[in-house]
Amino acid sequence: MPRYFLEIQYKGSRYSGLASQSNNPRVETVQGLIDKALTTLLKASITSTTSSRTDAGVHALQNFLHFDSDATISEKFIYNINSILPFDIVVKNIQVVADDAHCRFDAKGREYKYFIHTKKNAFVAHTSWYYPYQLDLEKLNAGATILMHHTNFESFCKKHTDVFTFDCTLSKSIWEQPAENILTYNVIGNRFLRGMVRGLVGTMLKVGAGYISLNDFEKIILAKDCTKANFSTPAHGLFLERVFF
Repeated sequence: MPRYFLEIQYKGSRYSGLASQSNNPRVETVQGLIDKALTTLLKASITSTTSSRTDAGVHALQNFLHFDSDATISEKFIYNINSILPFDIVVKNIQVVADDAHCRFDAKGREYKYFIHTKKNAFVAHTSWYYPYQLDLEKLNAGATILMHHTNFESFCKKHTDVFTFDCTLSKSIWEQPAENILTYNVIGNRFLRGMVRGLVGTMLKVGAGYISLNDFEKIILAKDCTKANFSTPAHGLFLERVFF
């Protein structure tokens, strides 16, 4: 049976994350709505597999699903499925792949960005965190650089996460100021733990605001204890930017 990769993007504000929740089928998720649209369009029951799971309220400029189907994929597939899907979920591309291709296990890395605005701005309120405090960009980047020297991120993984390892390899970790009163944290890694990016951002902001030192920050990393990190960072400032294959 042919296998297809779907490239998607979505604004996560209205959804309980990407992945369908079998224990709570009434909850709206991005995957659930896409599977429903695929089933309607292809006239056969479709259950997709997710690439990079995102939490409730998190957005994605690029993410992937894969599914198997014998149905004929017409030239108007993209137009037709987007006509079924709500305005904040978009299918960007469909591609037939090898029968054993897997959009999660074949992914080589992911890129995330977290957006912060330090001055009240009505036009970014749903896609950036309003953080009206003095921040030292140099200290933020010093903290981001420290992360590059570590691979165990247990301190930045939420409790009760079932993973085989807490090791992640980061190839990019940097804070930038693309515009006045706007800050972004950009990170690329081979894999990420549940809540990891938000935990990193929340804890580094304590460094940038002067609440803890860089030495304190590294001690939190080495502690391998998630109670030491700050996970209060809201979901709506986080974007999955890219998935690398």
